Amino acid sequence: MQDVEDDLIPLLDELPEAVAAAGSGGMHEWPILVIDDDPEVHSATRFALAGVDILGRALQLDYASSSAEARQMLQLRQDYAVILLDVVMETEDAGLQLVGFIRETLGMQEVRIILRTGQPGYAPELAVFTNYDINDYRTKAELSRTRLVTSLTAALRSFQQLRTIAEGRRGLEMIIRAAARLMQHQALSEFAEGVLIQVAAMLRLPPEGIVCAQRGSLVESGDSEGLYVVGAAGQLASYIGHPLADLPDSADAVSAIAECMQARCNTFGKQSTVIYLSSGGRDGAVYMNTGFALSDMDQQLIGVFGSNMSACFGNVRLLEDLNYTAYHDGLTHLPNRTRFIMDLDEVANADQPDINVVLLDIEHFADLNDGLGHEVGNALLTAVANRLKDELGQHCQLARIGADVFGIIGPEAYANPEHMQELLKEPFAVEDHLLPVSFSMGVCRLLERTPSGVTLLKRANIALNRAKHSLHSSFEYFLPEMEDGTRWRLDTIRQLRQDFLAGRLALWFQPQIELASGRLIGIEALLRWPGTDGFVQPPQVFIPLAEYSGLIVDIGLWVLDQACASFKQLSGMPNAPRYVAVNVSMPQLRGGRFPGQVAAVLARHGLPADTLELEVTESLAMDQPKIVVGSLEALRAVGARIAIDDFGTGYSSLGHLRQLPINCLKIDQSFIREIEDGKGGMFAETIVALSQKLGVSTIAEGVETIEQASFLRGLGCTTAQGYLFGKPMPLNQLIEWMAHQPKGPRRAL
Repeated sequence: MQDVEDDLIPLLDELPEAVAAAGSGGMHEWPILVIDDDPEVHSATRFALAGVDILGRALQLDYASSSAEARQMLQLRQDYAVILLDVVMETEDAGLQLVGFIRETLGMQEVRIILRTGQPGYAPELAVFTNYDINDYRTKAELSRTRLVTSLTAALRSFQQLRTIAEGRRGLEMIIRAAARLMQHQALSEFAEGVLIQVAAMLRLPPEGIVCAQRGSLVESGDSEGLYVVGAAGQLASYIGHPLADLPDSADAVSAIAECMQARCNTFGKQSTVIYLSSGGRDGAVYMNTGFALSDMDQQLIGVFGSNMSACFGNVRLLEDLNYTAYHDGLTHLPNRTRFIMDLDEVANADQPDINVVLLDIEHFADLNDGLGHEVGNALLTAVANRLKDELGQHCQLARIGADVFGIIGPEAYANPEHMQELLKEPFAVEDHLLPVSFSMGVCRLLERTPSGVTLLKRANIALNRAKHSLHSSFEYFLPEMEDGTRWRLDTIRQLRQDFLAGRLALWFQPQIELASGRLIGIEALLRWPGTDGFVQPPQVFIPLAEYSGLIVDIGLWVLDQACASFKQLSGMPNAPRYVAVNVSMPQLRGGRFPGQVAAVLARHGLPADTLELEVTESLAMDQPKIVVGSLEALRAVGARIAIDDFGTGYSSLGHLRQLPINCLKIDQSFIREIEDGKGGMFAETIVALSQKLGVSTIAEGVETIEQASFLRGLGCTTAQGYLFGKPMPLNQLIEWMAHQPKGPRRAL
């Protein structure tokens, strides 16, 4: 073995000048693995390569004494440039088997392998080159120091070329992937990373020294002038999205990029190079800490590369902006409803039981918007968003999901009603106003995994609606029974729609009696929902649901038509009523179509307009007087009678009441019951007196006793309806009831 060692240690003068220069020039070392079962070979190799630089870089040697040890080392580290491998170790072909493991199992195609053997007869040279992917095959006896260095130089140059090609390929693949994923948030970052790898391969530089920056942040859209990192590699990758100044030792990069952007062209320094990227008024730059000045040829190549990348940069930046716009609110710059649901989807599948979802609604925002103007309203929304970001931005995910509704996802410690009330209790300084603002909150605890983010949002919204209608609290936590109630309402509306379309709804009628004569004077049409066993739902339940869903418009038109048809059928009978009364809801009055529909129905059945009385509740008339007054005047112009139903239960003022074109006031039955409850019927008396002053008639509802009827007649009330005279009944029963009524006037009650 001594002869081999002597051959491995020739005079230093044998070494080529290109590789014998001392020092590494500050570049990274070449990682080389020496695998041999002879310790003397390790010592000789270490001595032979001491102080040697190849292609401007020093050598970093690792050693393995067996193929088994080498396998373990290669599984932990796979960035070796060259492997010096003994053929015969544990077995005669241990080295050759290790070659197969490196190439096929580990997939290390770039590493260069130099086989060394002290027993060439065991592995013929031609067979080894033919059957195995190796770069050189030498006997230890012929591998002098010079030949060792020369073989390593050739292998390292080959490795460098393969690595450059591979890095270039990976850069192209990265750009292609970025083009396919441009609509994702990381598209610009991936594109920038691809550019870095391309530049690194072109200039034979490590990508860790290259940074891509742009003017303006996609995270803080309000900052359009600051420089932000959009692409970096290695340890600097964690700074993507941060200001450029946050980079360690960023002074050179900041000044070089600023100079490049001011000059609007590529800049070439002695230690760094900056590529200028610009398209459509948006600019960025790629900073490279080269450590040396680029050659003229490299500068020309960089110029061509930069021109091509500028066009790509513009397209990517434009699509990134579109992507930002698609998922963010333009006023507050918070994530929007779509982004919030995506965030909720992630939360729904996470195992984080201490997370709350909060919906925050500004109370009476519409009034503030109308009273102070939309500019003040927008400024208030921005102020609320800014306070939420300042107080919760580090701990919670925020969004604006509606006109005046904000969404918060965060830990229980921050996303809870008490904490929210505390941070929002101070008034908001908006332009020249100091606005105290109150909020309603709906909270959904993430107690278990939920099917989707939409489910979480729905539950939080259910709680918010409860809070908005609560008289005792400004916030509500979601409870499962709330969802059950909502599901019941939806199921009821769905069934109501199906039964209406199937013709299963019915119209019943209740007689209205003239108190002075005791004769039938009118009938009120009442909607019913018959089921197989009684009623599916009472009117006080399903009619509000029909109004909520908008179904009442179609149902109301059907009721009007059926009521007129039934009245037409009764008109030829003795003691026929003079009019039919039909209830009208607010959705029917909106839009201005209802008066024309009434006229059409009356014409279709050949009825005089004054045979139809339309009843509007007092609360409806007072809630939106402008809409109601205009619609009622249009109905009066058609010729229909107008009655105010449930009068006395609302908050009518005499001023509003005088504006309404009415023919009749209907006294609510709650005041009729007071007649025999010791209160003396004071309210009924007041309403009758008011009607007489207004010159309109009165109808008392819910009259059940002769005493009530006599009292009302004594007051001057003109008409009454109730169980004393007849219950609501289907048309056939009404016809039978009318047949049993005496002809001519009744005895006065």
